[in-house]
Amino acid sequence: MRPESLVRDHTIYACVMGSRAFGLATDDSDTDRRGVFLAPTPLFWRFDKPPTHVDGPREEQFSWELERFCELALRANPNILECLHSPLVEYVDDTGRELLALREAFLSRQALETFTRYALGQRKKLEADVRSHGAPRWKHAMHLLRLLTSARDLLRTGHLTIDVGDQRAPLLEVKRGEVPWTEVESRMSRLAREAEEAADRSPLPAEPDRSRVEDFLIGVRRASALQPDPYDEGVQGVVDPRSVGKR
Repeated sequence: MRPESLVRDHTIYACVMGSRAFGLATDDSDTDRRGVFLAPTPLFWRFDKPPTHVDGPREEQFSWELERFCELALRANPNILECLHSPLVEYVDDTGRELLALREAFLSRQALETFTRYALGQRKKLEADVRSHGAPRWKHAMHLLRLLTSARDLLRTGHLTIDVGDQRAPLLEVKRGEVPWTEVESRMSRLAREAEEAADRSPLPAEPDRSRVEDFLIGVRRASALQPDPYDEGVQGVVDPRSVGKR
């Protein structure tokens, strides 16, 4: 099966991410599309397994197979968690709605480590740019501030909101290079400190609800296994083990 067929025929959830979802879009912003597809269970019975992700087929489009998506979400991967909370949903089917209903099951205080670890790596890159070129990539600095704000508020409230709301104007000032780097650094340090403080009394559980997510995935795989395989190229069904050796 061609990877793009999985996206075309088996997507369960698709949304817009990036600046448009964050409330930071300008006239020249791209439209970043993200999605989740459910590979038919019979494909996993073959030696060649379905891909864990597919890049395309549209420009700026990227999709994950459901199991991989859930694995990353349970690890509090920032990009995955934000994808689940996009306000710009383009498509969702019944299975996709079940996935969205599990959003809270993926959230935990592990977000402190994953969000801030990612932010620290990005900050080091910005600092390297300043040393090499005298200025950071301002767009990346803006998004780093947004991410740190999102992490802090998640830990404070237990809810993930990715639209920046009334922070749009201050963040766009950073993107345009209108805020001194020293001020941006100060904001980053303050947000990281506030996130750590929020984690101590966060309403989030220490760990995600892995068993709930696993039960969902097993149920989805089982239901898929009972459906005809539209991509079967020769194997018409499961061999009855009692017939083996009788031919």
